[in-house]
Amino acid sequence: MNTGFLTIYWRDMLRFVRFRTLLFASLVQPALWLAFFGIAMSNNFDRLTATLPVLPGIRAVDYLTFIGAGVIAMTTLFTSLFGGTVLLFDKNWGLMRETLSSPIPRIHIIIGIGLSGMTKSFIQASVILGFGLLLGVQFFEGYSLMQLLVSLLGIMLFVGVFSLGFLFLSAAIAISMESPEGMQAVITLLTMPFFFTSNALYPVSSFPPLLRALSTINPLTHLVNGIRYFAIGNDFSAIGIHYVYTQSEILVSFLALLAFAGIMFLIARWRFSKVTVT
Repeated sequence: MNTGFLTIYWRDMLRFVRFRTLLFASLVQPALWLAFFGIAMSNNFDRLTATLPVLPGIRAVDYLTFIGAGVIAMTTLFTSLFGGTVLLFDKNWGLMRETLSSPIPRIHIIIGIGLSGMTKSFIQASVILGFGLLLGVQFFEGYSLMQLLVSLLGIMLFVGVFSLGFLFLSAAIAISMESPEGMQAVITLLTMPFFFTSNALYPVSSFPPLLRALSTINPLTHLVNGIRYFAIGNDFSAIGIHYVYTQSEILVSFLALLAFAGIMFLIARWRFSKVTVT
């Protein structure tokens, strides 16, 4: 059995761990973002919504809890989109030529990079979850131990599938580009629409029809739905809006992420089959 993808995986993870500055920044930055932006915005939104009527029998969560799921999703998006950058550096430094000429099937390069990026996303999501609970994020309130374990598994399942999809997309972009600057420009161009047409920071019910339609097909929206369902619950209110998630809706969100990951994998595989590195 060819396990070349494990070599790619361990090589990228070793590089991630050994570059202490990169490791520190990738773990601390999302926590600081939640601490500063989340708390500041939470105070503003909580003050603005303090006069809104409370829905009887419905659990009300503050904006910090609402945005906590969005920060996890946002971090996963950024990490995954930039995950393929290592392939571009390998390509420019001549390492990709050696890898492509080795007996390792090209598909294993995609799988190895995808698994390493997914592992990084798991680590970052865990850090944000733990740090958010320290800040007062109301995740997993009233959950039993079994419910907590199932919820953590569900969150990581959503994060894993989502990250794979964008890592495959990032790998396809990286192998097609010639310069880091060009790749950074493309990724930045992609990041803004995905982020701001999602429900990560605010409800989409007040969006114009076009943006609302884009939100429904946005993978980031489906990731946030899954995280909020498992971390907060299926019935709660936030920012004066009543949220109800059914199991069928969450299943549809998960299947949408699976479909997105599958399509991105096929695109990455096609790009790698056509590439020639000299």
